[in-house]
Amino acid sequence: MLIFEQLLNGLQYGMTLFLMAAGLTLVFGVMGLINLAHGSLYMIGAFACAVVAAATGSFWLGVAASLAAAAAAGALMELLVIRRLYRRDHLDQVLATFALILIFSEGTRWLFGSFPLYLTLPPSLSGTVTLPGGLVYPVFRFAVIVLGLAIAGGLFWLMRGTRLGIRIRAGEADREMIGALGVDISKLYTVVFALGAALAGLAGALVGAVQSVQVGMGEPVLILAFVVVVIGGIGSIGGALVSAILVGMTDSLGKALLPGMLAQVMPQAAANTLGASLASMSVYILMAVVLVWRPTGLFGARA
Repeated sequence: MLIFEQLLNGLQYGMTLFLMAAGLTLVFGVMGLINLAHGSLYMIGAFACAVVAAATGSFWLGVAASLAAAAAAGALMELLVIRRLYRRDHLDQVLATFALILIFSEGTRWLFGSFPLYLTLPPSLSGTVTLPGGLVYPVFRFAVIVLGLAIAGGLFWLMRGTRLGIRIRAGEADREMIGALGVDISKLYTVVFALGAALAGLAGALVGAVQSVQVGMGEPVLILAFVVVVIGGIGSIGGALVSAILVGMTDSLGKALLPGMLAQVMPQAAANTLGASLASMSVYILMAVVLVWRPTGLFGARA
């Protein structure tokens, strides 16, 4: 039963990572842009949700605000800053988007202060649900799994079954050609960036509901989102989904099982410390193994 619960925890963690990584891989794949400020959009979504939920008493309005605020911030970021970086090298992109991290962090600290904010879940998402086999599991975590899978399905439909998705995939393959065919590349890039930002904002709202909402919360998860993108393959939504689940499972199972395994050969205190360290390292070991086997990632195009 413990293993099944940790598998669900890993799946839930993987779904939040997927929401971050999906937007990141779209922007990287279509625009060729390294956006270090993607974690700031995650933070903006979390703060928007917390502030609106506190003002209105509605968690659902807070979630809607997280989507709207992150998408608007992403669109403005693309229009005012990112658009000037497409033809620059990756070092310029890294420096510019790192500067945006500092601007967003200090701006958020100025607006809301340094103290963390907290979200209260509505009654419909509180409590537990009994799953097949008798496992009692938190309703909210289960809802995150279902929502993440639904969004993944929606993104696959968007990319494969809509005109916008066709344009996005065409822009990833040959942006000059679709520009010559009359597609407004600038508008397409803004839409893609806003979509990725909205997904990051939603992830921030979901994580903020179980943790705290605070300045700088986007930077740690950004690193794992890049790991997910690299493992899955740049530009691949399917790769981001599979990779996020793998990373979530690896992290969750490692933290749950490694301390107990190590306790068989060393004192419990040392086993807990070493187990937590190895569990954190295991995600990066997984990335290294995948890159040795397939340098372009699991679903990346072969060179």
